[in-house]
Amino acid sequence: MDFLFEAQRWIYASLTATLSAFATTHDWAALAPVLPLGVVFGAVHALTPGHGKTVLASYLVGSRLAALRSLAVAGVLALTHVGSAVILALAASSLVTRTLGGVGRAPLLETLSRGLLAAIGVWLLWRAWRGRTHLHGEGLMVGVVAGLVPCPLTLFAMVAALGRGVPEAGLTFAVAMMLGVGLTLAAVALLTVVARDWVVATTVRHGASINGLSRILDALTGLLLLTIGLHELLL
Repeated sequence: MDFLFEAQRWIYASLTATLSAFATTHDWAALAPVLPLGVVFGAVHALTPGHGKTVLASYLVGSRLAALRSLAVAGVLALTHVGSAVILALAASSLVTRTLGGVGRAPLLETLSRGLLAAIGVWLLWRAWRGRTHLHGEGLMVGVVAGLVPCPLTLFAMVAALGRGVPEAGLTFAVAMMLGVGLTLAAVALLTVVARDWVVATTVRHGASINGLSRILDALTGLLLLTIGLHELLL
């Protein structure tokens, strides 16, 4: 994990130098080398704490989504995670924390996301108790809520680009970051679905009821999301 944080500091420095060069020359060739790095680093950056991995895996454990739909949830989460940082930087940069320890954070959106996650957890617990069916588009909603916590590196890139008068450079880097983050979240989604389906199939072979197992998984998901939301709110 220390290696990941050291790599993150290095990418901050590289990105700052690249943005400064682009602001001077407006030569896209100066920006091009950092874009593949943005994809790779986006994937690695998403392995660090945060980025909705736990929320994504927790929800997919209790859902009945197939692999393809789980990828859609991961994609929406990545898009919202990076997109919220872009929108925040463009429209409400005054809400972004610029202290040394909290650079690139948006406390208001983080609180909103965590509160909504806790509410979704309560709803899933209630649904498990009542035995209700899953709603259409439910996974996408969870992806949006989990992604409301803005990507700190994208916020850093956008604020740095705006400060140098080259928002197009920040947006381009944000797209590269989104692809990288999406790759990591897609891998998490697929692994979770494969593991969930194996557990369900094994349990059913031993005589368990699909409906009963679904309610148990729903309750487990609700409890996990409620715990995550409350824990983050109380930190």
